Amino acid sequence: MIYKDVELSMSSLIQNISDTARWVAVFRAEESERQDAIFHDPFARRLAGEKGEQIANAVEFSKKNSWSFVARTFLFDEYITQHLKQGHDMIINLAAGLDTRPYRMELPSSLQWIEVDLPGIIAEKEKILAGEKPNCELQRIRLDLSDQKARLELFKELNNETDKALIVSEGLMIYLATEEAASLASDLSAQKNFRRWLFDMVSPGLLVMAQEKMGSALEGSNAEFQFAPEEGEAFFLRYGWKNLESKSKLKTAATINRLNDEMMKFAAIPEPEGPKGQFPWSGVCLFENINK
Repeated sequence: MIYKDVELSMSSLIQNISDTARWVAVFRAEESERQDAIFHDPFARRLAGEKGEQIANAVEFSKKNSWSFVARTFLFDEYITQHLKQGHDMIINLAAGLDTRPYRMELPSSLQWIEVDLPGIIAEKEKILAGEKPNCELQRIRLDLSDQKARLELFKELNNETDKALIVSEGLMIYLATEEAASLASDLSAQKNFRRWLFDMVSPGLLVMAQEKMGSALEGSNAEFQFAPEEGEAFFLRYGWKNLESKSKLKTAATINRLNDEMMKFAAIPEPEGPKGQFPWSGVCLFENINK
């Protein structure tokens, strides 16, 4: 399965997959409140809530490296804007969590924006954002993406409603098992009008580091870090997706001045060519559907 909304005891800080959305919303809120903010999410603090604050403060490694989440948000915003200019008429946000781009970004009013996620997180989001007006045609779909039959039905339906869709899955892939990532990629590439796919991924080297530094906070939550293919972006080629471009979150954070002096030294280190392997790399990757 991709993920389940499993409730655990209070002994676990992160009780289910939806808590990770609250966690990340804190970093969007902190960036938005800077005078030199590179994006503005006026809803992030409300969406994060007290639980999000508790998680962010407790997981020291993520708080120290909040630049990673800021760079990721920045890059996703840039890519989405770019694809809208290229005529993409639908954005399909898988595992949308507490993302608020339909409200905070300048978007064509005719754009179809589809959010897919578990019923619980969607209900919470709709309650908090009640009364707010999105800048495009927004539709939310309650669906467990681990239900392959249901997701395929949805994908086929959406494929018939668009000429040029961009799939977005921010913060999802790392939580998948290898076979789950392969299955999802195949189901998406089977839809010829799903032209591009945008997501973030990590190298095996960084996965090990993340598991060591943050794994205890995720233990037992059914939201554990798993996916980091040895062959990097090439993993997806056999499932119908060709990598067009990948951008390092570390190097992006350096360009937007979100790193301290120590991390700037790491950002200056050249990245290896080809698969990152044991190099501690994390980036945002853009893929093209070769079955289109």
